Amino acid sequence: MIVEIRLPEISENVHEGDVIKVLVKPGDVIAVDQPLIELETEKAVFEVPSTVAGTLLEITVKPGGTVNVGDVIARVGTESNRPAAAGASTASRAISPAASSASTTPANTPRTPTPVPSLADPPAREAVASAVASTADAVVAVASEQGTPAPASPTVRRLARELGVDINQVLGSGPGGRISAEDVQGFAKSIIASAIGTGHAPAPVHTPAGPTAARTLPDFARFGTIERVPMTKIRQVTASNLAYAWTTVPAVTQHDEADITDLEAARKHYAPRVEAAGGKLTMTAILVKVCASALKRFPDFNASIDLARNEIVYKKYVNIGVAVDTERGLLVPVIRGVDAKNIAMLSIEIGEVAEKAPAKKIMPDDLEGGTFTISNLGGIGGTLFTPIVNAPEVAILGVSRATMKPVFVDGGFQPRLVLPLSLSYDHRLIDGAAAARFLRWVCEALVHPILLSLEG
Repeated sequence: MIVEIRLPEISENVHEGDVIKVLVKPGDVIAVDQPLIELETEKAVFEVPSTVAGTLLEITVKPGGTVNVGDVIARVGTESNRPAAAGASTASRAISPAASSASTTPANTPRTPTPVPSLADPPAREAVASAVASTADAVVAVASEQGTPAPASPTVRRLARELGVDINQVLGSGPGGRISAEDVQGFAKSIIASAIGTGHAPAPVHTPAGPTAARTLPDFARFGTIERVPMTKIRQVTASNLAYAWTTVPAVTQHDEADITDLEAARKHYAPRVEAAGGKLTMTAILVKVCASALKRFPDFNASIDLARNEIVYKKYVNIGVAVDTERGLLVPVIRGVDAKNIAMLSIEIGEVAEKAPAKKIMPDDLEGGTFTISNLGGIGGTLFTPIVNAPEVAILGVSRATMKPVFVDGGFQPRLVLPLSLSYDHRLIDGAAAARFLRWVCEALVHPILLSLEG
Protein backbone atom coordinates (compact mmCIF):
# COMPACT_ATOMS: atom_id res chain seq x y z
CA MET A 1 0.00 0.00 0.00
CA ILE A 2 1.02 3.63 -0.39
CA VAL A 3 1.61 5.64 2.79
CA GLU A 4 1.85 9.40 2.84
CA ILE A 5 4.37 10.93 5.24
CA ARG A 6 3.38 14.37 6.41
CA LEU A 7 5.34 17.02 8.26
CA PRO A 8 4.41 16.44 11.93
CA GLU A 9 3.67 19.03 14.59
CA ILE A 10 7.05 20.64 15.25
CA SER A 11 6.58 22.93 18.22
CA GLU A 12 4.17 25.48 19.61
CA ASN A 13 3.85 28.47 17.26
CA VAL A 14 6.02 26.80 14.60
CA HIS A 15 3.88 26.03 11.58
CA GLU A 16 6.32 25.83 8.67
CA GLY A 17 9.94 25.34 7.70
CA ASP A 18 12.34 25.70 4.78
CA VAL A 19 13.74 22.58 3.15
CA ILE A 20 17.55 22.73 3.30
CA LYS A 21 18.38 19.29 1.90
CA VAL A 22 16.59 16.23 0.55
CA LEU A 23 18.45 13.20 1.92
CA VAL A 24 16.77 10.45 -0.13
CA LYS A 25 15.59 9.86 -3.71
CA PRO A 26 12.74 7.90 -5.33
CA GLY A 27 13.55 4.20 -5.48
CA ASP A 28 15.49 4.18 -2.22
CA VAL A 29 14.58 1.51 0.31
CA ILE A 30 14.12 3.39 3.57
CA ALA A 31 13.78 2.33 7.20
CA VAL A 32 11.75 3.69 10.08
CA ASP A 33 13.43 6.78 11.58
CA GLN A 34 15.67 7.23 8.54
CA PRO A 35 16.09 10.97 7.84
CA LEU A 36 14.21 12.14 4.74
CA ILE A 37 14.79 15.88 4.65
CA GLU A 38 16.72 18.53 6.53
CA LEU A 39 14.37 21.29 7.67
CA GLU A 40 15.06 24.76 9.02
CA THR A 41 12.49 26.58 11.11
CA GLU A 42 12.76 29.93 12.82
CA LYS A 43 14.23 28.14 15.84
CA ALA A 44 16.40 25.23 14.70
CA VAL A 45 17.71 23.01 11.91
CA PHE A 46 16.87 19.32 12.21
CA GLU A 47 16.18 16.17 10.21
CA VAL A 48 12.66 14.85 9.62
CA PRO A 49 12.61 11.02 9.78
CA SER A 50 10.42 8.49 8.04
CA THR A 51 7.60 6.97 10.07
CA VAL A 52 7.40 3.82 7.94
CA ALA A 53 9.68 1.37 6.14
CA GLY A 54 9.41 0.64 2.45
CA THR A 55 10.34 1.93 -0.99
CA LEU A 56 10.30 5.69 -1.54
CA LEU A 57 7.93 6.40 -4.44
CA GLU A 58 7.96 10.19 -4.36
CA ILE A 59 9.54 13.05 -2.47
CA THR A 60 7.21 16.03 -2.80
CA VAL A 61 9.52 18.83 -1.68
CA LYS A 62 12.71 20.39 -3.00
CA PRO A 63 15.58 22.32 -1.42
CA GLY A 64 14.61 25.96 -1.00
CA GLY A 65 10.90 25.22 -0.77
CA THR A 66 8.66 25.83 2.22
CA VAL A 67 6.59 23.08 3.81
CA ASN A 68 3.76 23.51 6.32
CA VAL A 69 2.81 21.26 9.21
CA GLY A 70 0.51 18.60 7.77
CA ASP A 71 1.87 18.83 4.23
CA VAL A 72 2.83 15.60 2.47
CA ILE A 73 6.61 15.39 2.16
CA ALA A 74 6.91 11.85 0.76
CA ARG A 75 4.99 8.80 -0.40
CA VAL A 76 6.25 5.35 0.47
CA GLY A 77 5.24 1.95 -0.83
CA THR A 78 5.09 -0.52 2.05
CA GLU A 79 5.31 -4.31 1.92
CA SER A 80 1.55 -4.75 2.30
CA ASN A 81 -0.16 -5.56 -1.02
CA ARG A 82 -3.53 -4.27 0.12
CA PRO A 83 -4.55 -1.09 -1.73
CA ALA A 84 -5.49 1.91 0.34
CA ALA A 85 -9.24 2.37 0.72
CA ALA A 86 -10.48 5.43 -1.11
CA GLY A 87 -12.73 6.46 1.75
CA ALA A 88 -9.97 6.20 4.33
CA SER A 89 -7.57 8.16 2.12
CA THR A 90 -10.16 10.83 1.60
CA ALA A 91 -10.84 11.09 5.31
CA SER A 92 -7.15 11.48 6.10
CA ARG A 93 -6.93 14.35 3.64
CA ALA A 94 -9.99 16.06 5.09
CA ILE A 95 -8.34 16.38 8.50
CA SER A 96 -6.01 19.16 7.42
CA PRO A 97 -7.03 21.76 4.82
CA ALA A 98 -3.38 22.70 4.32
CA ALA A 99 -2.40 19.09 3.76
CA SER A 100 -5.31 18.50 1.37
CA SER A 101 -4.36 21.55 -0.64
CA ALA A 102 -0.77 20.39 -0.78
CA SER A 103 -1.74 17.02 -2.21
CA THR A 104 -4.13 18.33 -4.88
CA THR A 105 -2.44 21.56 -5.97
CA PRO A 106 1.17 22.42 -6.81
CA ALA A 107 3.43 22.95 -3.81
CA ASN A 108 5.84 25.87 -3.39
CA THR A 109 8.26 24.13 -5.74
CA PRO A 110 7.32 22.51 -9.08
CA ARG A 111 7.01 18.74 -9.12
CA THR A 112 5.40 15.94 -11.08
CA PRO A 113 3.16 14.09 -8.62
CA THR A 114 2.95 10.32 -8.65
CA PRO A 115 -0.66 9.12 -9.03
CA VAL A 116 -2.18 7.81 -5.84
CA PRO A 117 -4.54 4.84 -6.26
CA SER A 118 -7.20 6.26 -3.93
CA LEU A 119 -7.48 9.43 -6.04
CA ALA A 120 -7.35 7.75 -9.44
CA ASP A 121 -11.07 7.79 -10.07
CA PRO A 122 -13.20 10.98 -10.48
CA PRO A 123 -15.62 10.13 -7.63
CA ALA A 124 -12.74 9.98 -5.16
CA ARG A 125 -11.39 13.33 -6.35
CA GLU A 126 -14.85 14.86 -6.02
CA ALA A 127 -15.13 13.51 -2.47
CA VAL A 128 -11.79 15.08 -1.57
CA ALA A 129 -12.83 18.43 -3.10
CA SER A 130 -16.10 18.34 -1.19
CA ALA A 131 -14.34 17.57 2.11
CA VAL A 132 -11.83 20.35 1.57
CA ALA A 133 -14.57 22.83 0.70
CA SER A 134 -16.55 21.91 3.81
CA THR A 135 -13.51 22.31 6.03
CA ALA A 136 -12.65 25.62 4.37
CA ASP A 137 -16.20 26.88 5.00
CA ALA A 138 -15.84 25.97 8.68
CA VAL A 139 -12.54 27.83 8.89
CA VAL A 140 -14.09 30.92 7.27
CA ALA A 141 -17.03 30.76 9.70
CA VAL A 142 -14.72 30.68 12.71
CA ALA A 143 -12.66 33.53 11.28
CA SER A 144 -15.81 35.58 10.81
CA GLU A 145 -16.73 35.12 14.46
CA GLN A 146 -13.28 35.93 15.80
CA GLY A 147 -12.31 38.58 13.27
CA THR A 148 -9.96 38.37 10.30
CA PRO A 149 -6.52 37.13 11.43
CA ALA A 150 -3.81 39.76 11.20
CA PRO A 151 -1.33 39.15 8.33
CA ALA A 152 1.78 38.23 10.29
CA SER A 153 4.22 35.34 10.54
CA PRO A 154 4.39 33.08 13.63
CA THR A 155 7.63 34.81 14.68
CA VAL A 156 5.98 38.24 14.60
CA ARG A 157 2.93 36.96 16.49
CA ARG A 158 5.18 35.53 19.18
CA LEU A 159 7.01 38.87 19.47
CA ALA A 160 3.68 40.66 19.87
CA ARG A 161 2.66 38.30 22.68
CA GLU A 162 5.98 38.83 24.46
CA LEU A 163 5.52 42.61 24.27
CA GLY A 164 1.90 42.41 25.37
CA VAL A 165 0.75 43.90 22.05
CA ASP A 166 -2.55 43.01 20.37
CA ILE A 167 -1.36 42.05 16.89
CA ASN A 168 -4.74 43.03 15.44
CA GLN A 169 -4.17 46.66 16.45
CA VAL A 170 -0.86 47.00 14.59
CA LEU A 171 -0.79 48.61 11.17
CA GLY A 172 1.42 46.58 8.81
CA SER A 173 3.88 48.37 6.53
CA GLY A 174 4.58 45.39 4.26
CA PRO A 175 2.89 44.29 1.03
CA GLY A 176 -0.83 43.82 1.55
CA GLY A 177 -0.55 45.27 5.04
CA ARG A 178 1.68 42.42 6.27
CA ILE A 179 2.97 43.11 9.78
CA SER A 180 6.71 42.96 10.44
CA ALA A 181 8.66 42.73 13.70
CA GLU A 182 9.59 46.40 13.27
CA ASP A 183 5.89 47.32 13.04
CA VAL A 184 5.20 45.55 16.35
CA GLN A 185 8.23 47.16 18.02
CA GLY A 186 7.25 50.60 16.73
CA PHE A 187 3.71 50.13 18.01
CA ALA A 188 4.99 49.09 21.45
CA LYS A 189 7.38 52.05 21.57
CA SER A 190 4.57 54.47 20.79
CA ILE A 191 2.53 53.13 23.70
CA ILE A 192 5.50 53.37 26.09
CA ALA A 193 6.39 56.87 24.88
CA SER A 194 2.82 58.05 25.30
CA ALA A 195 2.60 56.50 28.75
CA ILE A 196 5.75 58.33 29.85
CA GLY A 197 4.43 61.62 28.49
CA THR A 198 0.92 61.38 29.96
CA GLY A 199 1.56 59.36 33.09
CA HIS A 200 -0.99 56.70 32.17
CA ALA A 201 -1.51 54.04 29.53
CA PRO A 202 -2.86 55.61 26.32
CA ALA A 203 -5.31 54.28 23.81
CA PRO A 204 -3.72 52.09 21.11
CA VAL A 205 -2.24 54.05 18.22
CA HIS A 206 -1.41 52.63 14.80
CA THR A 207 2.27 53.15 14.12
CA PRO A 208 4.38 52.32 11.06
CA ALA A 209 7.75 50.61 11.25
CA GLY A 210 10.10 52.03 13.86
CA PRO A 211 13.71 53.22 13.50
CA THR A 212 14.94 49.63 13.15
CA ALA A 213 13.13 49.22 9.83
CA ALA A 214 15.30 48.11 6.92
CA ARG A 215 16.85 50.93 4.91
CA THR A 216 17.73 50.94 1.25
CA LEU A 217 21.41 50.13 0.85
CA PRO A 218 23.74 51.71 -1.68
CA ASP A 219 24.63 49.82 -4.85
CA PHE A 220 27.75 48.07 -3.56
CA ALA A 221 28.40 46.57 -7.02
CA ARG A 222 29.48 50.03 -8.17
CA PHE A 223 32.64 49.63 -6.12
CA GLY A 224 33.58 46.04 -6.92
CA THR A 225 32.43 42.44 -7.13
CA ILE A 226 29.85 41.32 -4.58
CA GLU A 227 28.01 38.14 -3.69
CA ARG A 228 24.51 37.95 -2.21
CA VAL A 229 23.62 34.98 0.00
CA PRO A 230 20.12 34.48 1.44
CA MET A 231 19.90 34.70 5.24
CA THR A 232 18.95 31.44 6.92
CA LYS A 233 15.79 31.38 9.02
CA ILE A 234 17.91 31.08 12.15
CA ARG A 235 19.94 34.14 11.16
CA GLN A 236 16.75 36.09 10.34
CA VAL A 237 15.19 35.26 13.71
CA THR A 238 18.47 36.00 15.50
CA ALA A 239 18.62 39.39 13.81
CA SER A 240 15.02 40.16 14.73
CA ASN A 241 15.32 39.03 18.36
CA LEU A 242 18.60 40.86 18.98
CA ALA A 243 17.31 44.03 17.33
CA TYR A 244 14.27 43.83 19.60
CA ALA A 245 16.45 43.31 22.68
CA TRP A 246 18.86 46.09 21.67
CA THR A 247 16.10 48.63 21.10
CA THR A 248 13.79 47.75 24.00
CA VAL A 249 16.05 46.52 26.83
CA PRO A 250 18.16 49.21 28.54
CA ALA A 251 21.07 46.89 29.28
CA VAL A 252 24.19 47.47 31.35
CA THR A 253 27.17 45.11 31.65
CA GLN A 254 28.97 44.43 34.92
CA HIS A 255 32.47 42.88 34.76
CA ASP A 256 34.31 40.92 37.44
CA GLU A 257 37.00 38.24 37.83
CA ALA A 258 37.09 34.96 39.73
CA ASP A 259 40.22 33.22 41.00
CA ILE A 260 39.63 29.64 39.81
CA THR A 261 43.09 28.26 40.54
CA ASP A 262 41.87 25.77 43.16
CA LEU A 263 38.65 25.06 41.26
CA GLU A 264 40.57 24.17 38.11
CA ALA A 265 42.74 21.74 40.08
CA ALA A 266 39.59 20.13 41.50
CA ARG A 267 37.99 19.99 38.04
CA LYS A 268 40.95 18.10 36.63
CA HIS A 269 40.99 15.76 39.63
CA TYR A 270 37.33 14.78 39.30
CA ALA A 271 37.10 14.88 35.50
CA PRO A 272 37.84 11.13 35.09
CA ARG A 273 34.96 10.28 37.44
CA VAL A 274 32.52 12.31 35.34
CA GLU A 275 33.92 10.87 32.11
CA ALA A 276 33.30 7.38 33.45
CA ALA A 277 29.65 8.38 33.89
CA GLY A 278 29.47 9.53 30.27
CA GLY A 279 30.03 13.27 30.63
CA LYS A 280 32.77 15.86 30.44
CA LEU A 281 33.44 18.07 33.45
CA THR A 282 33.74 21.55 31.96
CA MET A 283 33.78 25.03 33.41
CA THR A 284 30.44 25.63 31.64
CA ALA A 285 28.81 22.78 33.58
CA ILE A 286 30.17 24.16 36.85
CA LEU A 287 28.98 27.68 35.99
CA VAL A 288 25.50 26.41 35.16
CA LYS A 289 25.20 24.94 38.64
CA VAL A 290 26.69 28.01 40.32
CA CYS A 291 24.34 30.33 38.41
CA ALA A 292 21.35 28.17 39.33
CA SER A 293 22.19 28.72 43.00
CA ALA A 294 22.73 32.44 42.38
CA LEU A 295 19.30 32.71 40.75
CA LYS A 296 17.73 31.19 43.86
CA ARG A 297 19.68 33.63 46.00
CA PHE A 298 18.76 36.62 43.77
CA PRO A 299 15.27 35.94 42.32
CA ASP A 300 15.11 39.21 40.36
CA PHE A 301 17.53 37.64 37.89
CA ASN A 302 15.16 34.72 37.31
CA ALA A 303 12.24 36.92 36.31
CA SER A 304 10.67 38.76 33.36
CA ILE A 305 8.91 42.10 32.99
CA ASP A 306 5.30 42.20 31.79
CA LEU A 307 4.83 45.83 30.76
CA ALA A 308 1.30 45.20 29.52
CA ARG A 309 0.24 44.46 33.11
CA ASN A 310 2.93 46.43 34.93
CA GLU A 311 3.98 43.21 36.68
CA ILE A 312 7.17 41.28 37.38
CA VAL A 313 6.93 37.56 36.62
CA TYR A 314 9.05 35.53 39.05
CA LYS A 315 9.75 31.98 37.84
CA LYS A 316 9.88 29.25 40.47
CA TYR A 317 11.85 27.01 38.10
CA VAL A 318 15.44 27.39 36.90
CA ASN A 319 16.11 26.64 33.23
CA ILE A 320 19.46 27.86 31.91
CA GLY A 321 20.23 28.32 28.22
CA VAL A 322 23.75 27.49 27.02
CA ALA A 323 24.79 29.27 23.82
CA VAL A 324 26.20 26.89 21.18
CA ASP A 325 28.02 28.00 18.03
CA THR A 326 26.95 26.08 14.90
CA GLU A 327 27.63 26.44 11.21
CA ARG A 328 24.12 27.83 10.69
CA GLY A 329 24.26 30.34 13.52
CA LEU A 330 23.94 30.64 17.28
CA LEU A 331 21.59 28.27 19.09
CA VAL A 332 20.70 28.40 22.77
CA PRO A 333 19.43 25.00 23.93
CA VAL A 334 17.90 25.07 27.40
CA ILE A 335 18.93 22.83 30.29
CA ARG A 336 15.80 22.41 32.40
CA GLY A 337 15.46 21.98 36.16
CA VAL A 338 19.09 22.89 36.74
CA ASP A 339 18.60 23.49 40.47
CA ALA A 340 17.58 19.85 40.96
CA LYS A 341 20.60 18.34 39.16
CA ASN A 342 24.18 17.84 40.32
CA ILE A 343 27.22 18.90 38.32
CA ALA A 344 27.85 15.38 36.98
CA MET A 345 24.30 15.18 35.62
CA LEU A 346 24.62 18.63 34.08
CA SER A 347 27.95 17.67 32.49
CA ILE A 348 26.33 14.70 30.76
CA GLU A 349 23.33 16.72 29.56
CA ILE A 350 25.43 19.63 28.29
CA GLY A 351 27.70 17.18 26.48
CA GLU A 352 24.68 15.65 24.74
CA VAL A 353 23.49 19.09 23.70
CA ALA A 354 26.94 19.98 22.36
CA GLU A 355 26.83 16.89 20.14
CA LYS A 356 23.22 17.36 18.99
CA ALA A 357 23.58 21.01 17.92
CA PRO A 358 26.13 20.59 15.09
CA ALA A 359 24.51 17.29 14.09
CA LYS A 360 21.21 19.16 13.56
CA LYS A 361 19.38 17.10 16.15
CA ILE A 362 18.24 20.07 18.26
CA MET A 363 14.45 20.42 18.10
CA PRO A 364 12.57 23.71 18.56
CA ASP A 365 11.26 22.60 21.96
CA ASP A 366 14.87 22.28 23.14
CA LEU A 367 15.28 26.04 22.73
CA GLU A 368 12.29 27.19 24.78
CA GLY A 369 11.64 27.98 28.44
CA GLY A 370 14.97 29.52 29.45
CA THR A 371 15.16 31.84 32.46
CA PHE A 372 18.87 32.79 32.23
CA THR A 373 21.60 32.36 29.61
CA ILE A 374 25.33 31.61 29.68
CA SER A 375 27.56 32.38 26.70
CA ASN A 376 31.06 30.92 27.04
CA LEU A 377 33.64 32.19 24.54
CA GLY A 378 36.60 31.02 26.60
CA GLY A 379 37.42 28.28 24.12
CA ILE A 380 37.97 30.90 21.42
CA GLY A 381 39.71 33.59 23.43
CA GLY A 382 39.21 37.22 24.36
CA THR A 383 39.28 39.10 27.62
CA LEU A 384 35.82 40.67 28.09
CA PHE A 385 32.65 41.18 26.05
CA THR A 386 29.15 42.57 26.50
CA PRO A 387 26.53 39.91 25.67
CA ILE A 388 23.03 41.05 24.68
CA VAL A 389 20.23 40.08 27.07
CA ASN A 390 18.15 37.22 25.66
CA ALA A 391 14.73 38.84 26.18
CA PRO A 392 12.30 38.19 27.82
CA GLU A 393 15.01 37.03 30.21
CA VAL A 394 16.59 39.84 32.21
CA ALA A 395 20.23 38.75 32.45
CA ILE A 396 22.97 36.85 30.62
CA LEU A 397 26.45 35.81 31.76
CA GLY A 398 29.37 36.10 29.35
CA VAL A 399 32.47 33.99 30.03
CA SER A 400 35.89 34.74 28.54
CA ARG A 401 39.19 32.83 28.59
CA ALA A 402 40.89 32.28 31.95
CA THR A 403 44.51 33.50 32.12
CA MET A 404 47.36 33.37 34.61
CA LYS A 405 47.86 36.66 36.43
CA PRO A 406 50.04 37.87 39.28
CA VAL A 407 47.74 38.25 42.29
CA PHE A 408 48.82 39.80 45.60
CA VAL A 409 48.20 37.12 48.25
CA ASP A 410 49.48 37.01 51.83
CA GLY A 411 52.01 39.78 51.36
CA GLY A 412 53.34 38.70 47.96
CA PHE A 413 52.42 38.11 44.34
CA GLN A 414 51.42 34.61 43.23
CA PRO A 415 50.50 33.24 39.80
CA ARG A 416 46.74 32.62 39.86
CA LEU A 417 44.30 31.45 37.19
CA VAL A 418 41.71 34.22 36.77
CA LEU A 419 38.39 33.86 34.93
CA PRO A 420 36.80 37.06 33.44
CA LEU A 421 33.00 37.22 33.71
CA SER A 422 30.58 39.74 32.15
CA LEU A 423 26.98 40.08 33.33
CA SER A 424 24.57 42.02 31.11
CA TYR A 425 21.24 42.84 32.74
CA ASP A 426 17.94 44.64 32.11
CA HIS A 427 18.22 47.89 34.05
CA ARG A 428 14.43 48.28 34.15
CA LEU A 429 14.31 45.55 36.78
CA ILE A 430 17.86 45.18 38.06
CA ASP A 431 19.88 48.00 39.60
CA GLY A 432 23.64 48.24 39.30
CA ALA A 433 24.26 47.41 42.95
CA ALA A 434 22.16 44.23 42.66
CA ALA A 435 24.06 43.19 39.54
CA ALA A 436 27.40 43.75 41.26
CA ARG A 437 26.27 41.63 44.23
CA PHE A 438 25.01 38.84 41.97
CA LEU A 439 28.24 38.63 39.98
CA ARG A 440 30.39 38.93 43.09
CA TRP A 441 28.44 36.03 44.64
CA VAL A 442 29.09 33.93 41.52
CA CYS A 443 32.82 34.73 41.72
CA GLU A 444 32.97 33.90 45.43
CA ALA A 445 31.11 30.62 44.87
CA LEU A 446 33.73 29.64 42.27
CA VAL A 447 36.46 30.35 44.83
CA HIS A 448 34.57 28.89 47.83
CA PRO A 449 32.03 26.28 46.60
CA ILE A 450 30.71 25.88 50.15
CA LEU A 451 28.57 28.94 49.36
CA LEU A 452 26.41 26.68 47.18
CA SER A 453 25.37 24.83 50.34
CA LEU A 454 25.33 27.80 52.70
CA GLU A 455 23.35 30.30 50.61
CA GLY A 456 22.53 28.73 47.23
